[in-house]
Amino acid sequence: MMLSEVLAWGLRPIYVTGDSWYSSKENLKFLKKQELGFMIGIAKNRQVSIVKGQYQSVESLEIGENGTIVYLKEFGEVKVFKKHFKNGMLRFYILFDKENKDLRETDKTLFTLLKTTHWIIECYHRALKQLCGINKFIVRKSEAILTHFFISLRAFIKLEINES
Repeated sequence: MMLSEVLAWGLRPIYVTGDSWYSSKENLKFLKKQELGFMIGIAKNRQVSIVKGQYQSVESLEIGENGTIVYLKEFGEVKVFKKHFKNGMLRFYILFDKENKDLRETDKTLFTLLKTTHWIIECYHRALKQLCGINKFIVRKSEAILTHFFISLRAFIKLEINES
């Protein structure tokens, strides 16, 4: 896992964000064991319960404006939020706050901040890949690969400057 390498460098993020692709129970348990907070998307059929042991899909749950505390099957207590997008899409996210053990005190403000930050990172990665071609190189030597990465990052910075 790439996050293990980042942690080995000594970097200790307060929160980790990700889409549902990264929401396996193994990944979530790893984050919890590392004492990292997270906001991660989950599939609409993920099993949760308000009363421990009585599971239902997250999409069938009544989720309040400030989220709803649930027990995520094979993980533990999290707060679930839903987000409606302009295109009519509905997505679900779970929040685990290692700092604030009482999830009742965690409101939509933290979720909105983390979701906004996550979206900024997604846009950055999309721009690097689609507009700057960082993943499209046909060279094999380390120096040439590093040069390609540098030029791609420089192109991104130029695009951002021109955007301003």
